[in-house]
Amino acid sequence: MIGGVLTAMVTPFDADGGLDEEASAALIRHLLANGSDGVVLAGTTGEGPTLSDDEDVALWTVGVEAADGAPVIAGTGSNDTRHTIELTERAAACGVHAALVVTPYYNRPSREGVVAHYRAVAAATDLPIVLYNIPQRTGLDMPNDLLAELGQIETVVAVKQARYEDLEPVDGLDLLAGNDDLLARVMGLGGTGGILVASHLVGEQMRRVVDGDSQAEEALLPLYEALSVAPAAASMKTALGLLGHPVGKPRLPLVEPGADAVDAIRSALETQGLLERV
Repeated sequence: MIGGVLTAMVTPFDADGGLDEEASAALIRHLLANGSDGVVLAGTTGEGPTLSDDEDVALWTVGVEAADGAPVIAGTGSNDTRHTIELTERAAACGVHAALVVTPYYNRPSREGVVAHYRAVAAATDLPIVLYNIPQRTGLDMPNDLLAELGQIETVVAVKQARYEDLEPVDGLDLLAGNDDLLARVMGLGGTGGILVASHLVGEQMRRVVDGDSQAEEALLPLYEALSVAPAAASMKTALGLLGHPVGKPRLPLVEPGADAVDAIRSALETQGLLERV
């Protein structure tokens, strides 16, 4: 089973904008000590589109060592099947536990093309594969019958579901919340957990949702809203910086949030009592 609180981790950068391996390891250890069961590295929140392949490998290598046996899921998906296969093979060599493979974006393949894409990736690796369905970013939705078809592929084991409509369990796949505010709903449908962002900050509270306390989500909604004032990587790096974690700035085309957005994030952190701990 793939589940629990899996944090889609930001990628720390140093003052020159390079990968900060020491800060990455420290953040992984912090997350695992504060409610996370595992981490997803080089996903969208990790600014994966701006990382080179060698940076991906360096991050996954650091992550596997720092996680010390806890699940590390590598974001290896792209809209190029050959590149996805290469990244997935390199991730497997690093010792990660699974690969998160997003639906091919922009070129928007046919249903047959989507199936062929995932079959080719699965054939090239023994890693468990987590499908990532996020139509608002990719322009392509995988309906539940297509997800069920993909779930028949032996190594395709879960789906990170980030759509709000027609949300339901899929035979053969662990169901993971792909957005923070879907977590309680997914757990109510028999899901196994979520790939989450706010768990950087409130992992223990989100764990209560995973453990069945759906009411715990209500107190977190203002934080989710505050973090949505900017792209997830940018807003989360701002929040972590306010809490004293050295994660650096986002890479272009992302920019740091403006003053009003920073104030909204700071206010939400204060409401959660997080700044009191700094």
